[in-house]
Amino acid sequence: MFRRKVESLADVINKLLRDEGLETPLKQKRLIDSWELVAGKTVAKYTGEKFIKNQTLFVKITNPALRQDLSMMRTQLLKRLNTQVGGMIITDIRFF
Repeated sequence: MFRRKVESLADVINKLLRDEGLETPLKQKRLIDSWELVAGKTVAKYTGEKFIKNQTLFVKITNPALRQDLSMMRTQLLKRLNTQVGGMIITDIRFF
């Protein structure tokens, strides 16, 4: 009898992404896309550009009072964003 190594499609895709170095950028994109879900629609209205550099999420907030409130909630947002993506993608959030 033949013995075949059977793998699920999800495992094959994940291995391919990892081998090609695309797993981390994909998770970073998912993290940025989940900002509205984690922060809420009200906060998303005042949110400008978002990007990740050196494991730090930079978020432009157009309202100074909201920027201060979010700075105090930084740790909670950090945990919720990383949990949403399923890995430790960012280690800090900076609001500007």
